[in-house]
Amino acid sequence: MPKVRFEPMGKEVEAPAGTNLLDLAMESGIHINASCGGRGVCGKCRVNISGGEVGGGVSEKLSEKDRGAGVRLACKSEVIQDVVVGIPVESAIDKVALKALAGGSARIARAYDEVELKEQGRFDPASVKKVVTAPEPSLEDARNDVRRLLDALKEMGERHFVVDFEAIRQLPGAWRDGNWTVTVTIVRPVNPTGRNRIVKVQPGDTTDRNLAVAIDLGTTTVWAQVLDCNSGKILGTEGGFNSQISHGEDVISRIIATGKPGGLKRLQEAAAASINEVLETLFNRLELSIEDINLAVLAGNTTMTQLFLAMDPKYIRLEPYVPTAAYYPPVQASSFALHLANHTPLVVFPSVASYVGGDVVSGVLGVGMHKDPKLTLFLDLGTNGEVVVGNQDWLACAAASAGPAFEGGGIKYGMRASAGAIENISINPLTGEPSIVTVGRQLPKGICGSGLIAAVAAFMMAGIIDESGKYNFDHPTDRIRDGEDGPEFVLVYKEDTQIGRDITLTELDLDNLLRAKGAMFAAFMALLEGVGLSIHDLERVILAGGFGQSINIERAIMIGLLPELPTEKFIFVGNGSLLGARLICLANHLRAEVGHIVEMTTNFELSAHPGYMDYYTGSLFLPHTEAKTLFPQVYNNLNEAKESLKAARAAK
Repeated sequence: MPKVRFEPMGKEVEAPAGTNLLDLAMESGIHINASCGGRGVCGKCRVNISGGEVGGGVSEKLSEKDRGAGVRLACKSEVIQDVVVGIPVESAIDKVALKALAGGSARIARAYDEVELKEQGRFDPASVKKVVTAPEPSLEDARNDVRRLLDALKEMGERHFVVDFEAIRQLPGAWRDGNWTVTVTIVRPVNPTGRNRIVKVQPGDTTDRNLAVAIDLGTTTVWAQVLDCNSGKILGTEGGFNSQISHGEDVISRIIATGKPGGLKRLQEAAAASINEVLETLFNRLELSIEDINLAVLAGNTTMTQLFLAMDPKYIRLEPYVPTAAYYPPVQASSFALHLANHTPLVVFPSVASYVGGDVVSGVLGVGMHKDPKLTLFLDLGTNGEVVVGNQDWLACAAASAGPAFEGGGIKYGMRASAGAIENISINPLTGEPSIVTVGRQLPKGICGSGLIAAVAAFMMAGIIDESGKYNFDHPTDRIRDGEDGPEFVLVYKEDTQIGRDITLTELDLDNLLRAKGAMFAAFMALLEGVGLSIHDLERVILAGGFGQSINIERAIMIGLLPELPTEKFIFVGNGSLLGARLICLANHLRAEVGHIVEMTTNFELSAHPGYMDYYTGSLFLPHTEAKTLFPQVYNNLNEAKESLKAARAAK
């Protein structure tokens, strides 16, 4: 059987002849960029064959020089003999950018502060511990152990219990080892009239260790927080990448991947493994035992939720776009391969529609949009852009398929915001020379979403591109040239990169960004029109998600991604998905509000909206075909820049 060695990891595996190289890498835990999910259309899964040969792997996405140097596309390559496969630096995954996201933002919106909840008497964790003491049995009092426990709880004012089977097994030893004092772990129901569940019994008093974990299962990243349910404090936060990205950058690619034999199982396991990696790091750092975790709450978009719960998501992408369920009952966390104790229940946030999921519901809860009189626009910017508009009286939502451009997908040298990604750019308008900043201040190896927006905004001000995103070959810079994929601008020459190739932005890249920003802008314009409102009726705009947190407001307005409103109306929520999940751990009564949010939210299917395509078409320009009315300040600034540039060149 052929042997495949992946470098620089030094990992060697055996595989039958004919095995697809990208599939083998995934199964071996080796990440290779594959924005299209291995369909052969993105050209990003480049590998270097330095020993032996593979079958196939050649594509029009590779130049003749690349092919001669042994570069192949992993998704089109088959193992035919012993081979050494080099994984290029642009496929490396690191957590440099995640550390920045953990810090939050200066302008954070939140409805509930954990300390305030406690001060107001609204602090009621879904998982609580109670110390119970009872008299020792005798011939005169031979009640069974469970009856003795329930009677003691009744005397304490606690009623309506069901005792889990595992807790019943623990009880006899716990009573006697604790000298007839035990600590019971109780999980409260959503409905106050429902039954409390006793999920665990321990001897003595262990009430000092009552912890919960909040989990955000994102398309690109996974985040978790450990919470002290006694104090309400956050003990620690950790993030990592969702290893499902090896199966595709976007949810559609992953849904397609589940159609392959064993695909759903692989993606469920990948999601669970990604969460477990984050939890393990967190528990080790905080020196915690999984036995101390008495509740887990998970929020994710509809596709991520169904993939984690091993529910076939294929109908989400097929008209009329129907998810399996809106609500999910609490489940045993360990039954879905999470490395948590058997007694730990998992609460999963409900979804509104196929493309408006629990992550958005969690964010709306966290910022209190459903209880605020202010008319608010909530934007979760990403591959699947989600939009909510409304206030305490009503909520309306929609989803736009923006594509992966904001995460670096569909961009020739695009990448996630990790070390070496270009995240900021300025350009000298006279010479066209760029000044760049990368994540981690390392040599560049690609460009991430925030860098892409910065570049386009700089191009606009410097006259390097026109309103349709086409390069101006009359500009004096020699960085504009005809490349293999058409006109392009050289951001960094190869000798100054990690990858040994010029990092460029092609007109195709700019077109992908225009489509992404156009989809988002058209989505909230169509949604506002659908409820009889306009941009100027908005009192605030809340930006959620990792990309939303890192975005530069002024530049996003300049390219037409965000509406032209005073910057003080824009507020960052950071990770809204994690915020809501955390609150559910600490305030059980908020679970009822989650249901209220779902029920008060009306979903609009944009494909059926008569004006959506008009808004979308108008948004495929910089900043918009109606720039003078929708973006008057940007319109004036661009004209002033054009006149200043003309005068400066004339003076020169």
